Amino acid sequence: MPDLQPLLAPRLPLEGFLAAGRHGEGNGVTLRERAGLVIMGVQARRGRAAELAGLVRDRFGLDLPQGPKRAASGGIAFLGVGPGKWLALHEEGLGLRLAEMLAGLASAVDQSDAYAVVRVTGPHAREALQRVLPIDLHPRAFGPGDVAVTSMAHIGVTLWPLEPAPTFELAAPRSYAGDFARTLLASTAAFGAVVLPPLG
Repeated sequence: MPDLQPLLAPRLPLEGFLAAGRHGEGNGVTLRERAGLVIMGVQARRGRAAELAGLVRDRFGLDLPQGPKRAASGGIAFLGVGPGKWLALHEEGLGLRLAEMLAGLASAVDQSDAYAVVRVTGPHAREALQRVLPIDLHPRAFGPGDVAVTSMAHIGVTLWPLEPAPTFELAAPRSYAGDFARTLLASTAAFGAVVLPPLG
């Protein structure tokens, strides 16, 4: 019997675009694609936002952010990305369980395969990103707990800073993965960029 190999195999969004290695001179910035990250789009049902916030507080011990903020607890994070809209990020396969928990209060859709997510860190991470992002990344203006929905070289991105600073994560649509990776490399190579294997 012939050995039947699967015709399709899963690939990370930036595979082939963000290869591990060194770009430029120095070690000013480190780039790592996030792997295995569950991303759920959550939208409150009409008139149920207060109940949704109460459920999230009871289940996860955090206050659902209002506005462009990030709240995290116990391995899950909610990012405010619009009025009554959040991205829920989790590393342990929350997926369908989250949709079941929020049933009737919010629509929750798995969008994990729709995004490419990169962690950018290092002593020059902020300077490198500031070259391609039209927002103020100074820690007094944009620090841990904040979220920005903005653009980078005409690509829509969601950006949030983490500790220890300067550390940022950026999510962009998978369909723009090539341009997203090229823009990141172009903006970071001047400071010496090191691309590490995927994280997660």
